[in-house]
Amino acid sequence: MLRIQRAGRLSSRALLPLLPQTAQRSASSSSKKPESELNSVSRHVTQPISQGASQAMLYATGLSTEDMSKAQVGISSVWYNGNPCNMHLLDLSNRVRAGVQKSGLIGYQFNTIGVSDGISMGTKGMRYSLQSRDLIADSIETVMGGQWYDANISIPGCDKNMPGVVMAMGRVNRPSLMVYGGTIRPGCAATQGNADIDIVSAFQAYGQFLTGEISEEQRFDIIRHACPGGGACGGMYTANTMASAIEVMGMTLPGSSSNPAESKAKFIECEAAGGAIKNLLVEDIRPSDILTRQAFENAMVLVTVTGGSTNAVLHLIAIADSVGIKLTIDDFQAVSDRVPFLADLKPSGKYVMADLHNIGGTPSLIKFLLKEGLIDGSGITVTGQTLAKNVEKFPDFPSDQKIIRPLSDPIKPTGHLQILRGSLAPGGSVGKITGKEGTRFVDDFIAALENKEIKKDEKTVVVIRYTGPKGGPGMPGTGGSHGFLIGHIVPEAAVGGPIGLVEDGDQITIDAENRLLDLDVAEDVLAQRREKWLAREQAGQGRPTGLTMRGTLGNYIREIWFKKGVKKKAALAPGIGGLKEEKQEVKKKKKKKERKKERKRKKKEKERNECEGIEYNRKNKKKEEKVLCPLIQIVHQPANQ
Repeated sequence: MLRIQRAGRLSSRALLPLLPQTAQRSASSSSKKPESELNSVSRHVTQPISQGASQAMLYATGLSTEDMSKAQVGISSVWYNGNPCNMHLLDLSNRVRAGVQKSGLIGYQFNTIGVSDGISMGTKGMRYSLQSRDLIADSIETVMGGQWYDANISIPGCDKNMPGVVMAMGRVNRPSLMVYGGTIRPGCAATQGNADIDIVSAFQAYGQFLTGEISEEQRFDIIRHACPGGGACGGMYTANTMASAIEVMGMTLPGSSSNPAESKAKFIECEAAGGAIKNLLVEDIRPSDILTRQAFENAMVLVTVTGGSTNAVLHLIAIADSVGIKLTIDDFQAVSDRVPFLADLKPSGKYVMADLHNIGGTPSLIKFLLKEGLIDGSGITVTGQTLAKNVEKFPDFPSDQKIIRPLSDPIKPTGHLQILRGSLAPGGSVGKITGKEGTRFVDDFIAALENKEIKKDEKTVVVIRYTGPKGGPGMPGTGGSHGFLIGHIVPEAAVGGPIGLVEDGDQITIDAENRLLDLDVAEDVLAQRREKWLAREQAGQGRPTGLTMRGTLGNYIREIWFKKGVKKKAALAPGIGGLKEEKQEVKKKKKKKERKKERKRKKKEKERNECEGIEYNRKNKKKEEKVLCPLIQIVHQPANQ
């Protein structure tokens, strides 16, 4: 068993009401914990005589006296039956709990929320998608902290679920592992020659119908048979991308990302999770030990090789932040420059995750990447073994397989994700240069297609704006998209980004080779547009940003706008003009706050000096002895006085 060397240890007091962040622990903790110490967190409510009421409530849940000394595992699932990606997760959760109980631990199941990108796509419901990731992370962190569970097993299913649960694991930093809900089986439509279809086939069907490529009968046949049961969307879309990335980082058991949702392999994985989490408790292996810088490098490589979703960029950055690692879009570009695109998987190819499972799955892919020297296999994983050890006994790919190309014959010699910058995206953007992720028609574009205003062979750039995290809010435009895609443009339109100044008829230059994204409009013209944009903004006539919303979306958008203490108008993008007064006002308030803080500091220092018997003589700038302050005199008086 690999031993982990650690550099310092939090005291047991750090496990009290506040959750520990990325803990650094001593080398002495590398020895195995005895069974009696696995409940190092839950014992704060199960053992003290002062916590009798806590224990009474736990007895009511069915615990025995013996159970009170066992470690407790929080089993969190993103189950709801209104989405094929999630509808089977309660069954998987029950199987996981059975394995936990069999391993001599106490399994407590709880749930969190989810949003189906596939169902909400193209509607205002998609505003809730990205913020659901953070809500998932917050809710799991809340239960783990409030209930004092010693470890966590999370069972996600749909796109934002995976990063959400792993973000929570990173924050809480207790022994944890993820069991992915699994991928769906491919569908089959008779009108399509019984070819495999999936959810993105249903997205594409609308565009194909509008352009006359298929009939209404064919369109309905596709949507009726695209999803044959439970499981996440079958191609290398966001769900399978993130599950695969999390597996190569070491946070799942081998094969979790490629085991189909309704397969025997998935059920075996669920039952094995109990033994794995107990081993993590015994070895005291935590997410901060697994989610290292190298683990994120491995994840970026796998996303690049498989042609994964652009959403991996923002999700991996968020997960890295949860364990105190700084990851940037430029790190993705560095990987893309040296790693080829090899996988013939949907959306850019023709195969789905179930096909990859049939030739060895993600473990065989990881084994292939290790042999080619593209990833590092030395990192510890949730099995207690290294990544290389995990895949050692898995088969190599069959010689006749067509899903993963050899390095000598890549689909593209460099990665599909490219970071573009320029006058349209000064802060960067994420381009998916090779492949397609379905068809995404929105708002005016739908009407333009229906009215035949956009011709099929025209070089037309469709600009979708005011749909970023702040402007949407919550990026409602994420999900399936088709063709040459540039997304995640910074700064977004809602904060005054240049994309908000684009007008119909403007020319946009997309230079993938030089990674440029430019708006070909004269600067004096842009300056006039900026003034008009700012005037509308200041008059309250700009596009809505959600700042006046109520409820969870309102909380989300205000958190994004103000999380760094910067007022809305001061948060507008550089170069908009007309913000000088607002910025000066912010600086003035900042200085006023600093002066107030300094006055408080001096006052406290003066009180402390007086209590130490020292008075500062301002006139001769010397320190003179003074009678002890009354507080000290009282404290030190003999008991009989």
